[in-house]
Amino acid sequence: MLQADFDAERVADVRRTLTVCLLAAGLAGERLDDFVTAVNEAMTNAVRHGGGSGELRFWRRRHLVCEIRDHGRGFAEPLPTIPTRRPRPSANGGMGLWLAQELADSMEVRSGADGVRVRLTMAVTDPAEVSPASGSDGVTGSGGPGPAQIDRAR
Repeated sequence: MLQADFDAERVADVRRTLTVCLLAAGLAGERLDDFVTAVNEAMTNAVRHGGGSGELRFWRRRHLVCEIRDHGRGFAEPLPTIPTRRPRPSANGGMGLWLAQELADSMEVRSGADGVRVRLTMAVTDPAEVSPASGSDGVTGSGGPGPAQIDRAR
């Protein structure tokens, strides 16, 4: 398990530490690069849109799970949807959650008054070999990019 606080100056350090942990957990090659990029996008969003800092937690159960939390105001109403096609870049970015969803096996986003939580998962094995049944951690092994779930925390 890894738990680390980050801000704009520490994103790169946390990303490097996470990469070492993911390698030790058995993730390698393109899937390692994809997962690290997805997590980096979520951390960057936390810094840019969620108050300037956040917390990363990483653990392994059936899948590798990385959760990124910020302490911003959360999403404004109505809740955003993650585009299914590549969005146009804008001055504010606009591609972070879409890219994270494309690169991780699954993504869940929860938003509330205390901030946003993004949970990304990745199977260590080829996703085609992973059953779509939910694991003991309640995370679904989708076998590839699937629809993101966005919830308003209650």
